[in-house]
Amino acid sequence: MPMKSENLYPASKDLLNLVLSFFSRVDAKLSVVLAVDTAMLAVLAADAPPEKDFSWPMIIFADITILLLGLSILFLYRGAFPSLKGGHASLIYFREIARRTEHKFIEEFKAQTDEQVVGDLLGQVWRNSEILKIKFDSLKVAFTLLALAIIPWVVSLAVFATFNNPARTGLFH
Repeated sequence: MPMKSENLYPASKDLLNLVLSFFSRVDAKLSVVLAVDTAMLAVLAADAPPEKDFSWPMIIFADITILLLGLSILFLYRGAFPSLKGGHASLIYFREIARRTEHKFIEEFKAQTDEQVVGDLLGQVWRNSEILKIKFDSLKVAFTLLALAIIPWVVSLAVFATFNNPARTGLFH
């Protein structure tokens, strides 16, 4: 049985608010992964010996780590700044509202029927869900790349430590 028309507005408004509530969650996780990525790169750089002293194992493991963390950061960027195209003619979407003058926006908003408002709200639910999917997918890939970088990162640090502390005997030096 279809939803009653008087229930459509509150239901669509609640649904939009629910979808929007997930943005802060994914953005917080994007920030955490970025912090870990940059910390791992900083530790790697701080522990690296002078470039002239690099051995092949150092180069291989460090490059794998840098590649994986670099790709992770690229996906974090994609998640932080997804495409915001869409919402054409919307009276809810901020970019479309900003294209109008203040007066024109107020007049157009007041002139809407209840059906138009519900349609615009549901259009925003759909578009924001698309954007949120991109953000979550990007976060998943970035986190996976971070996880994959842990092993070559640890090996790199171990190889660097062996070089930096000659008293240690190491497999790669």
